[in-house]
Amino acid sequence: MSIADLAEAIEVDPKTIERWITKGREPYRKHRFATASYLGVDEGYLWPEALTRDQVAAASQSEVIAIYPHRWAVPRDIWGRLFGAASQEIGVLVYSGLFLADDGGMVRLFADKARTGVRVRILLGDPDSSEVAQRGADEGVGDSMAAQIRSALVLYQPIKGMENVEIRLHDTILYNSIYRADDEYLINMHVYGTRAGNAPVLHLRRVAGGDMVATYAESYDKVWAKATPVES
Repeated sequence: MSIADLAEAIEVDPKTIERWITKGREPYRKHRFATASYLGVDEGYLWPEALTRDQVAAASQSEVIAIYPHRWAVPRDIWGRLFGAASQEIGVLVYSGLFLADDGGMVRLFADKARTGVRVRILLGDPDSSEVAQRGADEGVGDSMAAQIRSALVLYQPIKGMENVEIRLHDTILYNSIYRADDEYLINMHVYGTRAGNAPVLHLRRVAGGDMVATYAESYDKVWAKATPVES
């Protein structure tokens, strides 16, 4: 983006923006917010030193919409609203996430969103990996964890290979399952010895200046980058 384009968008003089870039000048808060919002990034990413730790902490607390004691306690319509509102990207990071794959309406929603241009990225655990075997042992379900992943792959067959839909397998140690739709996230925490459905869930929405959502977004992208695409 050119300096002139940004200046017009946030209604400041182009020379002011040049001074931000060439002389390290720190903009007024309202201009930092407007710039970050227009560019679709966090204010703290552009100006890491601009916000105090207290400001970042306060903004991050504002990112929390709700906390659920268990995944099964999340109202079903929350999942539909989360993914249904996506206009740019849907992301799923799980080991199996079988409750989603087994929901024909949700799979059709993913397909409908992909047809409108929304990027749909699904990360499943590699059923042959030692990490999946260990998680199955930790949760007391043994080989059924790998079996659930293979079932999920079968259930995603209708959308596998569609334009804008990508499915990959990962072999990471998964500390949280992540469900994302644009700037809104459901984070299913993982607790040793407890199945994911019984573990707590955070409902988050990105807020300028906050860094909780940014932390989970970065984690998701790191797993995606090293995962293996599933053949169509």
